[in-house]
Amino acid sequence: MADQITITLPDGSCRVMANGSTAADLAADIGPGLARAALVAEVNGIERDLATTLDDGDEVAIVTADSPRGLYTLRHSTAHVLAQAVLDLYPGATFAIGPPIEDGFYYDFALPEGQTFSDEDLERIEAKMREIVAADQAFERHDTTAGEALELFSAHPYKCEIIRSKADPGEVSTEGAVSYYSNGDSFVDLCRGPHVPSTGRLGAFKLMRVAGAYWRGDERQPMLQRIYGTAWASDKDLRAHLHRLEEAARRDHRRLAHELDLVSWPEELGSGLAVWHPRGAAVRQVMEDYSRKRHADGDYQFVYTPHIAKSGLWETSGHLDYYADSMYPPMELDGATYYPKPMNCPFHVLIYKSRQRSYRELPLRLFELGAVYRYELSGAVHGLLRSRGFTQDDAHIFCTKDQTVDEISSLLDFVLSVLRAFGFGEFEANLSTKPEEKYVGADDDWDAATDALRVALDRSGIAYELDEGGGAFYGPKIDIHVRDAIGRRWQLSTLQVDFQLPQRFDLEYVGADGQRHRPVMVHRALFGSVERFFGVLIEHYAGAFPTWLAPVQVEVLPVAETHDDYAVAVAGRLRGEGYRVEIRPAEESLGARIRKAKVEKVPYVLVVGDDDIANGTVGVNARGSEVERGVPVDRFLERLAADVDEHERV
Repeated sequence: MADQITITLPDGSCRVMANGSTAADLAADIGPGLARAALVAEVNGIERDLATTLDDGDEVAIVTADSPRGLYTLRHSTAHVLAQAVLDLYPGATFAIGPPIEDGFYYDFALPEGQTFSDEDLERIEAKMREIVAADQAFERHDTTAGEALELFSAHPYKCEIIRSKADPGEVSTEGAVSYYSNGDSFVDLCRGPHVPSTGRLGAFKLMRVAGAYWRGDERQPMLQRIYGTAWASDKDLRAHLHRLEEAARRDHRRLAHELDLVSWPEELGSGLAVWHPRGAAVRQVMEDYSRKRHADGDYQFVYTPHIAKSGLWETSGHLDYYADSMYPPMELDGATYYPKPMNCPFHVLIYKSRQRSYRELPLRLFELGAVYRYELSGAVHGLLRSRGFTQDDAHIFCTKDQTVDEISSLLDFVLSVLRAFGFGEFEANLSTKPEEKYVGADDDWDAATDALRVALDRSGIAYELDEGGGAFYGPKIDIHVRDAIGRRWQLSTLQVDFQLPQRFDLEYVGADGQRHRPVMVHRALFGSVERFFGVLIEHYAGAFPTWLAPVQVEVLPVAETHDDYAVAVAGRLRGEGYRVEIRPAEESLGARIRKAKVEKVPYVLVVGDDDIANGTVGVNARGSEVERGVPVDRFLERLAADVDEHERV
């Protein structure tokens, strides 16, 4: 056996190591800083523990906490420490799964009958976790047989179920053997790894909350107790994250919708159903009017469709086969079965099919602000962000195969320009490909549709990632994500190429050759839904909408009742120019009225008194600016017009 081995690093350089060296030895050989920062290693493309022995010719990358994969491992390991702490503190408790998630981790537990976690218990559990971290216990990997693993985890039925089914590749190794990790005197957890070298590498974490969760997400299964936590590479990163959470809570659209009198969710309506108050409706009208104008300019044709349809439509479209769980129950009327619509697309297909089409009509772009109804699980409903009834700015484009790439490229430009107008500037995308199981159509069609989306994305220059298997049942898609004012990522616009509905509904057009051809259908929702987009806007702006969107753009405050007539005249002139204006009469002190207007986040508060009446001026209290006195009304109007038009110049 050779005394030395050669290891290739990511930059192509090589390191000669002693035979039997581990990934940790390699990190130390590269430098003491990397040795301290190393968490796991990627060996020939597979993630391994640092204790893994290397072989001659291996290609190795050292993973640290300043990378997404390093953070994932750190959170994974912290989840194990959470489970260890709970089992130590609660005799008779058992555990299920505990994966890393975005910004943190969770673990699901079942406590002995009659016991439950409360938020007050988190401090005690967290203290126990810190004891485990301080003990610097090594994470050690073990590989065994399924039979031995069942014996080892015999007191934990959920772990045994995983072992028997091997249904979760994140918990059971795929080689047939079962792997688990141990640390401390007796704690073991079923896991394929890898993990950080020891618990002492952890510490920047905090437990956040307790929630309920069904085993395997199935309502028919037992309800478990889930503890959520967050973990970061450093205390500084943890503090920054907690600050972001505080800011997110301050921006919560449900709270702001109530405080600003925009939207409410009456219990009498049912879960996930909102009513829009006048101020919220004013913003919605601006949003929809802008959308209509942009679509009219983009050569879209406007259509309207009903809210229900007979079951045959949904059978032909495939929704009853692939989407029935998300549809409201049917209604039996006049000897037929009707469903509230979860999608607008089959209706637009019927409009296309209403007469013979020529290639000269293509691309044909149909647009609708169409209400849809989807039965979201009650636990998933979340204000405007996840509703059961909402309105999509839905477009369906029918084009030839040769037009597909250009049409998608044009759509991407259109989408980004509208999102910029609403104040978003950072964009990312996912390209979601064919699902592994539930899908319709031939593989060749899926490949062609995916290639069209990929080419359009490459042309656009938008950074994107592949989401393997994330497509809809009828076609691949592009999801556009934006970053809001505090850096959160929101999925908004969607573009989908669909070869399936044209086939299912036998759509045709007559080509230049006089023959019949099948069109391609592109689905596109720009806002996603009006409700969700509005909710995102509320949180993005923390309720302080830009002037063009604000429900009330100007409030006029007379100093005293003697100034009421002038206040009415100023407000009337502004309204005559098309602005949204309210008068707050002198029923309270001026200071109290100004404070209320600021709480309501009104962009401009105008105060008028004796001097203003004499000189045709106003006092301008602009949001976030110093107070200005004696501003001529004409000059204020010019300023207001420029402010309102700002989004058009984006």
